[in-house]
Amino acid sequence: MSIINIIIPFIILISVVVFVHEYGHYYYAKKYGVKVTDFSIGFGKELFGWTDKDGTRWKVCLIPLGGYVKFFGDMNPASQPEKLSTFSEKEKSQLLATKKLYQRAIIVSAGPIANFVLALVIFSCVYMFFGKDFSVPVIQDVKIDSPADKAGIKKGDQIIRINDQTITSMMEVSQFISLSDTNLIKISVLRDKKEYDFQVQSIIQDTKDNLGNNISRKMIGIQIIPLNNEINRQKLGPAKAIYYSLKEIWFTISSTMSYVGKMIIGTEKADQLGGPIKIAQISGQVAELGVIPFLSIMAYISISLGLINLFPIPLLDGGHLLFYFYEFIRGKPLSEKVQTYFFKFGLFVLFSLMFFSTFNDLKSLGLF
Repeated sequence: MSIINIIIPFIILISVVVFVHEYGHYYYAKKYGVKVTDFSIGFGKELFGWTDKDGTRWKVCLIPLGGYVKFFGDMNPASQPEKLSTFSEKEKSQLLATKKLYQRAIIVSAGPIANFVLALVIFSCVYMFFGKDFSVPVIQDVKIDSPADKAGIKKGDQIIRINDQTITSMMEVSQFISLSDTNLIKISVLRDKKEYDFQVQSIIQDTKDNLGNNISRKMIGIQIIPLNNEINRQKLGPAKAIYYSLKEIWFTISSTMSYVGKMIIGTEKADQLGGPIKIAQISGQVAELGVIPFLSIMAYISISLGLINLFPIPLLDGGHLLFYFYEFIRGKPLSEKVQTYFFKFGLFVLFSLMFFSTFNDLKSLGLF
């Protein structure tokens, strides 16, 4: 792929996802009377922008790796306000710090929530206008001496459940297997109109995903096809589309949290943690497949951005919410000095994660 074919889809994807996130903050800040001085897509030098009638500078900056909303009176990206004594009474009323606790919490959480809403809208539109796959998965082949073969699974078996989760699409088979909490996977199949349950000991193999990227995933040694070789893609009504969209969002969130938890306790490798280079590569590859796959990956990235921002790490939205929770319990905020220490720690954690994920990206490209 050319650099242009990677960069342009990446910039479009990140700009949309970041804009929606920051607009969530902006909308509720304006709703509760907080003055917004800057709304930026990207970091660094401003490329172009304009100032609206309320004094907000809307701008696009050189480095397209995020964005921010800056509130009036903030002295740093952590939204720490300057000394209140330096402001007039009118200016104090426009500060985030002077707003009620629940209003501050809503303003901060509105960004991640906006990302989840974007994913909901994308999935719902795709399911309503282009359809959702409901193809019934049937085993086409079982590799000799594979985990599935040893467990007794046969060609022609129809997969109906994995780990007691009902299979509604053949797309879910590889998802449920690779994201299983344990290596011992329960597979329920339909054979000659009778149900059979098998315990399959999966193995971890280095393979390639549908885009040709190197990954490690759980495998049991089967190949699947749709029943009677018929792809069953159905357009859904609004209610069903929203239901399946919420289900997909929850599945993505729970799978991500499960992976993070396993990574922390050391039962899962951290080499699948990707950064901006990986996102750029995938967005470019998916864009070549068409609009629907590109919109779908945008929805998944939006979910990831919203979820990551809810992590209780200072500098992230979740860090602010953690401070607000402390304030709610104790009846007073953390001291400015303690907050400063936490923000420095958060900065260290974020830079460490960025370094590690970028290293993984470069390693996946064969540069290390």
